Amino acid sequence: MRMAIAALASMAALGLAAPAQAGDPDGKLQIKLLGSAVLPDGEINEVNTDLIGLPAGLQTEANDNYVPTIAIEYFFNPNVSVETICCTTQHDVDAVSGAPGAELVADALIVPATLTLKYHFGSGRTVKPYIGAGPAFFLILDDEPGATAIALGADDFKLDNAFGFALQAGVDVPLGDNGLALSLDAKKYFISSDAHWYAGGTEVIGTEHKLDPWVLSAGLGFRF
Repeated sequence: MRMAIAALASMAALGLAAPAQAGDPDGKLQIKLLGSAVLPDGEINEVNTDLIGLPAGLQTEANDNYVPTIAIEYFFNPNVSVETICCTTQHDVDAVSGAPGAELVADALIVPATLTLKYHFGSGRTVKPYIGAGPAFFLILDDEPGATAIALGADDFKLDNAFGFALQAGVDVPLGDNGLALSLDAKKYFISSDAHWYAGGTEVIGTEHKLDPWVLSAGLGFRF
């Protein structure tokens, strides 16, 4: 989170110091530096494999994370744009019922690649709310079995890459006429992933998890 704050402060300083012609509030390209709260679900939708006898009523939850995010947006016209984001987010998955506190997944590192088509309401250089929607692909860069899973004999773990869908809403608030803006953004993802725990090369547990995170972001945009 300190990285996000530092990046936002640097962008603000650059935007305020730059001459007016350096930015263009009607420009085709906008880059945003944001601080994002990633708030996933993580509950089990389905148990596909269970060779160890999971506790009755087992349910899980993924922890929240706070990360810096870069968004790049191209405007086709004043009201229609397309946006992609870049960030990584890391999560554990713990049991909340059946075996409360049991750590099943540790340090799952995810790239939530997202592409949204956005519509901006209003005209001119005013406050512009927007909505958007588009596909998402969660790329899993790293994953490990949690401490409890290891204690039960798991020696390997895999979380599958997954395709899904995202809905988006937000607002851009101009800060002067140099292309700088305050941006507030919310995305809701609809996406699930299969998790696999292995012991000696044999899959002993296989579950499907509803990830479905909210991603809430705030920061600065610079349009040129």
